[in-house]
This record gives sequence, C-alpha cells and structure tokens, in this order.
Amino acid sequence: MDNRLCQALQLSFPLIQAPMAGVSTPELAAAVSNSGALGSVSVGASDPSRARLMLTQLRALTRAPFNVNLFCHTPPLRDAARENAWIARFKPLFARFGATPPASLEEIYPCFHAGSPMAEVILHAAPAAVSFHFGLPEQAFIDQLKQNGIVTLASATSVDEARQIAAAGIDFIVAQGIEAGGHRGLFDLEKADAQMSTLTLVQAIKRHSHRAVIAAGGIMDGQGIAAMMRLGVAGVQMGTAFILCPESAASEAWRSALKSDAAAFTELTAAISGRPARCISNAFCQFTRDVSPDAIPAYPLAYSLGKALADAAAAQNAHGFGAQWAGQGAMLAREMSAHQLVNTLKAEYHAAQ
Repeated sequence: MDNRLCQALQLSFPLIQAPMAGVSTPELAAAVSNSGALGSVSVGASDPSRARLMLTQLRALTRAPFNVNLFCHTPPLRDAARENAWIARFKPLFARFGATPPASLEEIYPCFHAGSPMAEVILHAAPAAVSFHFGLPEQAFIDQLKQNGIVTLASATSVDEARQIAAAGIDFIVAQGIEAGGHRGLFDLEKADAQMSTLTLVQAIKRHSHRAVIAAGGIMDGQGIAAMMRLGVAGVQMGTAFILCPESAASEAWRSALKSDAAAFTELTAAISGRPARCISNAFCQFTRDVSPDAIPAYPLAYSLGKALADAAAAQNAHGFGAQWAGQGAMLAREMSAHQLVNTLKAEYHAAQ
C-alpha cells in the first residue's frame, strides 16, 4: 500500500502487531512479518542474553522487517514502608494458596538507557524498527538508531507526549487510546492521564503534529482498521487480536478467559504491576479494587509480587491472579494462526473500502 508506514518499512499492509512483552514470541512476530505486516517482540522483560537469543531466533525465521520494543520507564523510588505494607497486605492471600510472599520486592525490569548493555544488542541485531514505551531514551540513542537507518516509533497517550516524541525526531507516533490492553504508555505517572479514546487521541495528535500517527487501542478487525485509516493514520497497531494465535506465549488460562464471557469486562488497574494497565476483570482486580493508588509500590516492584502471587495461585489451580492483559475489544478476539489472521484482516479491510 502507498502510505508512509508501508513505504518506510517495505510492508504490504499497514499493520503492526503490538510487542506485548511476555506474549509475543519470535514465532508470532515472524509469522506476522512474513505475511506482509510488521511483527514485533519486546525485550523490555529480558536481560541482554535472552534478548540476543530471541532476536537470533527471529532472524532465523524471517528476512522481512520486524520491530523491537524497549521499556523507558522511570526507575522506581524505593519506599520500604510502602513495600513492606504491600507484602503484608497479600500475606493472607498467599497463605490461602499454601505459599509465602516474597521477603522483598525486586526491580525485575530495568529501565532502558543509552549506556545499557541492551543498546549494543539492539544495534548489533539491526532490526528494521525500534519502538519505545513508557517514555523515551536519551537523544543520543535515538540519533544512533537513525544513523543506522532504523525506523523509530514511540507510544503517546496524550498530545503533550506526542509533542515530546516529535521533538525527539521519532518517525512514528503510536497513539495509544484508553481502549488498549496492557500497560498505558504514560511518560509521567505524576500527571493526570487524559484517558482519550483512540479516535479522539488520533485526531488531537494530528491537529498538533505533522508526524505520522499509528492508531492503537480497540481495533480488532479489518473494518476497524478501515475506520482508522479514514482518519488519516499511517497504520494501526493491534495486540489483543493476536493473543489467541497459537504462536503467542499466552497461558491456557489467559486464552480461556479471552474465549469466555469474562472478556467483555476489562478494567484499568495499577495493582498488578505498579503502572496502570488494562486487564480482564479477574480475581486480582477484584481483590485490589478498593486499594488506594498511594498504597501501590512503584513499577516494576509491585510486579515482582504480582507474578509470585500468580504462580502460587496457579499451582493450586486458581488462574484468576495472572496479568491477563486485554483491550476493550477482547470479546472480538479470534483463534487462528497469525498468518491467517493477517490475511483475514486484509480481506476485511479491502471489503470495507
């Protein structure tokens, strides 16, 4: 197709499969890329060694362009009293599953920065695209990517964040609407979340920036893609739509929830990880629904307990305590191979023209 995203990355269809740390796999990304769209993996939850292995596997599966995502969150400020109180809050729940909560919370996902060993891994892998979530890295790294001919993208949840992305010279602004599943890409958690819908956010960003915009959030089929393209976006990013693909790493419990009536109900919660994220309204959400935001430890400290609780519960066949991220369109998810899904989306899109 003749648009900026397809031209920049030599795609036949302006679709990005969202990186989805812990869910996207080299097999999923390769299947999407081999189908003419842009497959993605995230190394935000990996150390350099695992990231290098993942990217090597991906290279072996496709010669097509793919995207690598990095987390640029602010390093957490430690607060021993709040962290200990959080652990104590969950102690009875761990006991219910015959387990003990962790003695302390850990920074399980380091923030990416230009001096990180991960920077060398990314530059050596030389992916066609690199995207950023939770903010931006140092300008020097962005410039280095551009000098190496790598296309750059970054998530924005507001016009102000979009302005910062444009000022940094990033090629594409990913407009993440409130409908999107998983973590909000908020740069500054101290500022209020504008919570704009994808439709509103796309239009607002386009009014204030000449950068190409990618729509993300609530898009689940070709008709949705067509609707967004009519707003003048360069492409769309879809995540929840790919979770049921056999190539994804989603657990059986997560898949079952997506295929059940529970998929019709999602909510934003910061209690699982320490950052606001849209999740299927499961047992974890219910247990923490009345918790004050001030009581929740910073990301990713809270996530270290959340993951431990999910493991303890799952060991007792209780599967409602996992991070079952999903967007508001979760009930529209379809179970088919990634290749089949991309081709289905293409057909639906062309039929909607």
